[in-house]
Amino acid sequence: MNKALVLQTIQEVKNSSKKRNFLQSYELIINLKDVDIKKYESQLNLYIPLTHPKGKKVKVCAFCGPELLQQAKDVCNKVILSDEFERYQKKEIKKLAEEYDYFIAQGNVMTRVASIFGRVLGPRGKMPNPKAGCVVPQNVNLRQLYDRLQNTVNVTVRHGPSIKCSVGSENMNDEQIAENSIVVYDAVVHNLPNDKDNVKDIYIKLTMGKSIKVKEKDEKIVKKSKK
Repeated sequence: MNKALVLQTIQEVKNSSKKRNFLQSYELIINLKDVDIKKYESQLNLYIPLTHPKGKKVKVCAFCGPELLQQAKDVCNKVILSDEFERYQKKEIKKLAEEYDYFIAQGNVMTRVASIFGRVLGPRGKMPNPKAGCVVPQNVNLRQLYDRLQNTVNVTVRHGPSIKCSVGSENMNDEQIAENSIVVYDAVVHNLPNDKDNVKDIYIKLTMGKSIKVKEKDEKIVKKSKK
């Protein structure tokens, strides 16, 4: 993935986007080809540390027992104590899934988290995931985990042969957006059976803007030769 071409695409995305009354996110879209999605679904469920924070605060909710309660209150955006789990109904759990980006759970309460919250959080990809370090022991340093999640994106192929994720926001500079995009691309390609040969095309867009294709070197050379 050529950085110069990514930067060129980001400029086109900005030039084609109308000013909005909220902070838009940059989204990277990687369309795949010749991949058995069902076979590689678990392999392509990745938690990728970005080079730069995404420009928007990531909100974290903790499920914990009394052992982690005080630390969780000091660090996380919301804390649900194990004694409170049964109070939550489906409608309230849906609100939690919409409001919070990541959920972490103390290991010894994870079974109850799965039985009470799993039916809503699971299909949304929001269950506390060991791959992201979100199922934790009682002696964990939650501050370190919270800070790491601020720079982490989750990419999946649950909804077809396409990967979409946020790589930053409008308050970041082009270099930061480009570097985050390349980090995600490299991680995805590394987990594909045939590396970049499984990538059909790549797009970048703003939340409310149109998708702009990241051109390949060959496309650029062809355009120059026609002049």
